[in-house]
Amino acid sequence: MERPEAIIFDCDGVLVDSEVIAIAVEREHLSGWGLVYDNEEYLSRFVGLHNRDYHAALRQDAKDRRIDLSEDFPAIIQAAIWTRFEAELSAIDGALDLTTGFDGPIAVASSSEQDKLHRKLELTGLAPAFGAHVYSADLVRHGKPAPDLFLHAAEKLRTPPGQCLVIEDSENGVRAGRAAGMMVVGFTGGAHADSGLAARLEAAGAHVIAASFSEIIQTHKTL
Repeated sequence: MERPEAIIFDCDGVLVDSEVIAIAVEREHLSGWGLVYDNEEYLSRFVGLHNRDYHAALRQDAKDRRIDLSEDFPAIIQAAIWTRFEAELSAIDGALDLTTGFDGPIAVASSSEQDKLHRKLELTGLAPAFGAHVYSADLVRHGKPAPDLFLHAAEKLRTPPGQCLVIEDSENGVRAGRAAGMMVVGFTGGAHADSGLAARLEAAGAHVIAASFSEIIQTHKTL
């Protein structure tokens, strides 16, 4: 696809540099409760999931490891994350340039809850670029890696899935984009990206790997 008709952006780790903050807070709290994960395992399993699926997986891990995990652990973690978001969250370099410079329709399709998703875009000044086209996995039955959310966004943009470009930083998100029949860029420009992320995104099915928005623009020269 030389030039997509529409672009669908993931939010966390693509538009806003939130993953590095969230992952640090999550792993700190979880390790304190006895749920310790290798960094690559954590990124591969959990990044890109809707919180309902993430929390369910953690509860199952705690059960399997015979760890007594408090019922209110999601609220504890979220409060700590948002304290830092309100003070530190920023847009990833080049995100505003692409969202305002592309002359076709664009949307956000994120695993974040709808209210939190809007707040992240507001905090980073990206909200006006997307208008009403901000879609959360709250709106579909199955979150990533299922294709439901991306297909929902394409329908709202009135664009065939095969003419949509997806920009994703997680394996779950890449799998979702491929399952939706879209061209997928695996993005490694977030501060949370480790040295193995590009290879994992490629293995998950990303058509192209890009470490910055300028690389994406160069790859798709007519954007």
